[in-house]
Amino acid sequence: MEEEEQQQTTTQQRQQTQHQQQQRWRSSSLPLVLLNLTLISTGIIGGPLLARLYFTHGGSRRWLSSLLQSAAFPLLVLPLFFLHLRSRARVRAFPPKACAECALIGVLLGLDNFLYALGLSYLPVSTSSILFSTQLAFTALFARLIVGQRFTSFSINCVVLMVVGSAMLGVRADGDRPLGVSRGQYMVGFFATLGGAALLGVVIPASEMAFRRLSGGRVASPASVLQFQLGVGASASAVCLIGMAINDDFKAIPREAREFGLGEHKYYMVLAVTAIVWQMALVGFLGLIFCTTSLFTGICGSFLLPFTEVGAVIAYHDKFSGEKGMSLVLCLWGLTSYFYGEWKESKALSKNDINHAVGDGDVTTIASI
Repeated sequence: MEEEEQQQTTTQQRQQTQHQQQQRWRSSSLPLVLLNLTLISTGIIGGPLLARLYFTHGGSRRWLSSLLQSAAFPLLVLPLFFLHLRSRARVRAFPPKACAECALIGVLLGLDNFLYALGLSYLPVSTSSILFSTQLAFTALFARLIVGQRFTSFSINCVVLMVVGSAMLGVRADGDRPLGVSRGQYMVGFFATLGGAALLGVVIPASEMAFRRLSGGRVASPASVLQFQLGVGASASAVCLIGMAINDDFKAIPREAREFGLGEHKYYMVLAVTAIVWQMALVGFLGLIFCTTSLFTGICGSFLLPFTEVGAVIAYHDKFSGEKGMSLVLCLWGLTSYFYGEWKESKALSKNDINHAVGDGDVTTIASI
């Protein structure tokens, strides 16, 4: 009995600590969170549409498309240099262990980028977005395993609904296939996208754990977060460059540019803009993990994907079949369930904080508020 009471007390204290950390985050980092949400929104909505534009008009280099998702990482040197001048502090090098973690996460991200590019080359953007929204389920699972994220009945319900919703898209693949894509290629894209979602579900909580170790129990500085993003982007780009070299993409790019449907100059323009937009998404993702949690970041990413689907229907006239609509409804139902559960938990923790304060004799402090 005493051990059970101690465990309950420890659990309550952990929940209260998490709630207090969330309150401090909301009061001190809200502008930074809004900035990261803006970056994520731009990247998640614009990135897939631009990537599909490349494939629609004659692009076929999947390793090149995956490289674009991380190739703009050198742009992060500018804000890092600005922070260095502003704080007048020397930028410290990462310890070897942190560098290894950074490189490993970058390698996983590079493979994830390739799987996503492979899937998008065979699937409509709307279908790819619905499938990729299952990254929330994988993020929740690996967040539990890696950073000890607690599961609730609402989060489990969310995971089940999103998995069922994505499975519905595989039931009738014939009515959703783009012209020139065989059923076998469609299924390759289907499972490649799911694999990319699963791999991203590992990368997000692994990044949160890396931030915790990097800070050593303290709040990590924005400069160290930018350094981390630089390392991840460089490692991910290195993986894609190796893939391009093996696939002889460097020799094929000039020919592909000449044969591009929108013209050679617009070919390179599409590549440049796509790289910048994808970099905004990556910076927003890692920045939001730094400000909040991996699970919250996964939720935000999944929440924005329906807007990508709407953009695909408008820009590319993607078919929006009954199965796709039902899948979207189930995914949104799952997200709503999760948000409702988080709201109830936050409300219960607030009530426990008040009761805890009263029990400790802090009535005067509460009354003064």
